[in-house]
Amino acid sequence: MLKQIVEPTIINLKQAEEIFAELPPAIYSSTSAAPYYSSIGGHLRHILDIFKCIVNGIDSRIIDLTKRKRGTIVEQNPVEGQRYLRKIISDLECISDLDPSIAIIIKDDLGMGMVEIPTTLGGGLNQAHSHAIHHFACIGYILHIHGTILPNKVFGYNPTTPENQSI
Repeated sequence: MLKQIVEPTIINLKQAEEIFAELPPAIYSSTSAAPYYSSIGGHLRHILDIFKCIVNGIDSRIIDLTKRKRGTIVEQNPVEGQRYLRKIISDLECISDLDPSIAIIIKDDLGMGMVEIPTTLGGGLNQAHSHAIHHFACIGYILHIHGTILPNKVFGYNPTTPENQSI
């Protein structure tokens, strides 16, 4: 069952709730951190959009990652970010009993035009989970630049990271 991927993904995503609880909107939406000038809200929106694309494409078995929308209110407002996060977590809970071996096509533009990649639902969700951890690490840098403490000692670390490196 997909639950073996969905449960750790939800645990990981819930770490973001700690960010929403305490973070001032000005830091959440700030694009002042060099060299990429991206915001915490932008990273969170991006993470959640990937999961939304997956959930939205389950019925058709086509996951189109180019359907993400930039510049939304989720990037500016932590309350909207939290609402979106809770919706994605709910959507993931609803699909946890599906078969991870369901064949899907992931469509994306990798820089040279659209490609279609055959994979499985489990493979797509696994990649989205790893991708979220990577973006949490980016968020960790932005939090640090703004003098904000990380929500916990494992935020932004892959579960396979040796313990002595994540503390």
